[in-house]
Amino acid sequence: QVQLVESGGGLVQAGGSLRLSCAASGRTFSGVVMAWFRQAPGKEREFVAGISRSGLSRGYADSVKGRFAISRDNAKNTVYLQMNSLHPEDTAVYHCASQYGLAYSRLRHAYHYWGQGTQVTVSS
Repeated sequence: QVQLVESGGGLVQAGGSLRLSCAASGRTFSGVVMAWFRQAPGKEREFVAGISRSGLSRGYADSVKGRFAISRDNAKNTVYLQMNSLHPEDTAVYHCASQYGLAYSRLRHAYHYWGQGTQVTVSS
């Protein structure tokens, strides 16, 4: 069992930055793959970024590539999402997720555990 708690969301103007954090507890953090997903009102939850257990392998949705960066600190049991150059279309609830696979996946059903989410609102 892994419990995930996100923080760091808020209201920011277009072009601004936010850093999301996801603190994990339970099973050994270094043994799980982590990812960030987001869900905007009326839309399906979509993959944003994923990171391997070691942190050496990372992937991003095309819509955020070059603006967002995912990282993890296994000593602190935490995964981060640095979001720069935010656009109004980035507005969504951001969820972190974990799974015991060997590599991150872009598919929602691959993840076993989810956090409650943190709201990110980008004003124009």
